Amino acid sequence: MNHRPPVVRRTARSLLIVAAVASTALAGAVPAEAAARPALTLEASRSTVTVYRYTDDGDTFMAGDLGVYVVADRKQAFEVRSERKDYGSAIRATLVRKGHDRPLPVPADFTGLTDFSRTTFTNAKGKVVASSTATFCPNVYQPVRRTPEAPATSPYPEGCYGNPYSLGAVWGVQAGYAASLSGYDGYEGDGSLPDLAPGTYTATTAVTSAYRLALRIPDAQAQATVKVTVVKGEDDECLEAGCRWAATTRASAKRAAAAGVEKAPARLTGKKAKPSGPLPDLRSLPAWGIVADGHYLNFSATVWNAGPGRLVVDGFRDSKNADLMNAYQYFFTASGKQKGYAPVGGMEWDARSQHQHWHFKDFARYRLVAADQKTPVVDSGKEAFCLANTDAVDYTVKGASWKPENTDLSTACGDRQALGVREVLDTGSGDTYEQFREGQAFDLTTVKNGTYSIEVTANPDTVLYERSTKNNVSLRQVAIGGSKNHRTVKVAKVGVIDEPPVEMEEDLHR
Repeated sequence: MNHRPPVVRRTARSLLIVAAVASTALAGAVPAEAAARPALTLEASRSTVTVYRYTDDGDTFMAGDLGVYVVADRKQAFEVRSERKDYGSAIRATLVRKGHDRPLPVPADFTGLTDFSRTTFTNAKGKVVASSTATFCPNVYQPVRRTPEAPATSPYPEGCYGNPYSLGAVWGVQAGYAASLSGYDGYEGDGSLPDLAPGTYTATTAVTSAYRLALRIPDAQAQATVKVTVVKGEDDECLEAGCRWAATTRASAKRAAAAGVEKAPARLTGKKAKPSGPLPDLRSLPAWGIVADGHYLNFSATVWNAGPGRLVVDGFRDSKNADLMNAYQYFFTASGKQKGYAPVGGMEWDARSQHQHWHFKDFARYRLVAADQKTPVVDSGKEAFCLANTDAVDYTVKGASWKPENTDLSTACGDRQALGVREVLDTGSGDTYEQFREGQAFDLTTVKNGTYSIEVTANPDTVLYERSTKNNVSLRQVAIGGSKNHRTVKVAKVGVIDEPPVEMEEDLHR
């Protein structure tokens, strides 16, 4: 719960596909300073709550909030850094405290603190009718002040999400703030509320023992109890509660088949200027979400910015062609002051009904290459891109922006009437394109069975200025088999990362 809500171009499940690594408890005894203030406490906003049970096309939908909050210390923020040194290593989580950083239980992935709390429901007779553990994402979307003297804003990211190959995350609750631990409505199995028949229950939410020890929370402050009344909801109320929306937007949507890529206009060129200030560092992650579909090979590809500089590209209308913009990359000082720019090619208007926005050219290239990892076999038809911060890849790198603004197409790509467009890839974030569309997925019609690699190249024509181009290429080995129209693919794990199967469902497009 409390993960990043779905947006038009990205889906919750595709954002939360990550490594499955077993959680382990902390070893060692509590140090002498155990009497120090706890990093977090639990608090219930009310002693009694009412929740509603709906049914919608055979699905159960529980709507409501237990009103249980995690409250940070009023003098020090609760901050966790989670990172892994490589894909062969487990994720390590560290509680950041002034002079006293502490290790935390190993999280399973980048969705938050695994098995952080357990909620138990008992009926009027005292019998336990439901019990489950939950992952806690400190980066809720609406943290609230708990004390009047708390800071005006919170610096922490919104949502705990990422890419299968994310490297680092920052989670936190601002000093004096509270974050909901139970505020998520959902179908059974997806949210914090189990399917409960109408009636009265007692819900007790408690921080699990491993985290109580690590965060030094006294037992009395590590749990909250609430009386819960479950009421049967009416059908019209279900619509207002968003039952159908919740079902459809949580689906793991993928690309639908579409028309081939239109011929691209000629590239715009300009005299290059010497860059200055901190530059971005574009890197490609291994291709992921790989699946064979008929005679196509579908995959997702992510290019991210390791910084320390932001990638900022502005487009300006071309005076001779209404479907083109001249593109310029901007450079900034370490403090963020603009200090220069240089032409970096162009942008083109994509008029197809499934796009209808401006694409920057030459951002990335996708190819299927032979076993020698050099000889091209098939190219993806994707050749122009709308830049946006879709995935948190590593928010622990220098200069990382924890709250990137342009996280979906509606904020990044402009409309037909736009006089200019700004497209940004912030430090620490990645831009993912899912190649599930005809003209973008690899066409395997003429490809023989055998071993190949999916090559993802950032900045393939080096039109963008960046700190290094030595890390722009990634290769993911695949074994292609099957028959002409029923191809199969086997993909090896990358380190400890073993991706779940990919489901093909309709989604909006890029």
